[in-house]
Amino acid sequence: MPAPVVDGALVAAAGIDSWLNLTEDPAPLDWAVAALACAALALRRRFPLGVLLLTLPIAFTQDDIALAPIVALFTLAERSRNRRLLAFCALGTALASIVPWSLGGPFEVSRTFTLVTFVYSLATAAAAVLFGQLLQTRRDLERQMAETEAVREHERILHAQTVLARERAQLAREMHDVVSHQVSLIAVRAGALQMSTRDEDAKDAARTIRSLSVTTLDELRTMVRLLRASGGRDTELTPQPTLADLHRLVDSSGIETRLTGDLPPDLGASAQRAVYRTVQEALTNARKHAPGATATVELRQDGTGVGVTVTNSAPARPSLALPSSQQGLIGLRERAEILHGTLESGPTTEGGYRVSLRIPLTTDSS
Repeated sequence: MPAPVVDGALVAAAGIDSWLNLTEDPAPLDWAVAALACAALALRRRFPLGVLLLTLPIAFTQDDIALAPIVALFTLAERSRNRRLLAFCALGTALASIVPWSLGGPFEVSRTFTLVTFVYSLATAAAAVLFGQLLQTRRDLERQMAETEAVREHERILHAQTVLARERAQLAREMHDVVSHQVSLIAVRAGALQMSTRDEDAKDAARTIRSLSVTTLDELRTMVRLLRASGGRDTELTPQPTLADLHRLVDSSGIETRLTGDLPPDLGASAQRAVYRTVQEALTNARKHAPGATATVELRQDGTGVGVTVTNSAPARPSLALPSSQQGLIGLRERAEILHGTLESGPTTEGGYRVSLRIPLTTDSS
């Protein structure tokens, strides 16, 4: 049901409860206190503690437990994680409920009856707190289950990217170590033949072989660079993430993140992808392992290299033990090594976590 409908129904129910249970011959002040308490319930979602304080005086005017303070206490328990505050508020609600009995109403009552009324009021207040905490825990579990599913899907993608990157890196090494070496030998032997022979036809053939070998070497180097740079599941036909996509990544990370610094716009595509994937993995891990934490993404550059550091604060609330393939940081380190860079990660002294990538400015990254 829409929230305004629920709030309106609770205000009406609290008003009916006050009308039926006000003490005999209520004074105008009693009606004013009851009206203020019932109307305050309309703001219970925005100001739960203030609404609870406004509803407590209604307990002085009713012989039975008032509905308005119980609803306000439930709302506060649903939104607050301060256990001491909730215990104090429950005790205060119970004490407010027995004030009319302890001071003596239309007739005097025994201390035993007052004590029984206090225990009953305290149990009712405790039930409201427990139900509120139960609803809060249920929402936390639903949110963490959704995050767990998102993290699992992300880890499956990262695992596929890691396997593909490893296969492409192995293929690049084979092409560089075997094929390039043999083509280089062909070019050297063709050059030697071109210089030593006196036959013009042989010289032309040797010159052609040497020229084709050099062209082939250049194409092989280009293919090796492409294989090393394309470590994800995307192909060269699909748009690759760049530094321009960092702002959208930070905004959609699901946690409060601040992006600082800048990198040169002419940074190579492979280095841009490495920076993007590092930020993506670090923010995913922060959302997974540090619920409620904040993060800072710092881009930096100097005369010899560029880098990024992602630091998240300590978790604001306990997190569930989520499954992990432990492949995310491994894939980032392999990507950094391909670009002759380094990746460092570890906990901070404040209880958070830091991931730092540095890539030297070489022909492959600039």
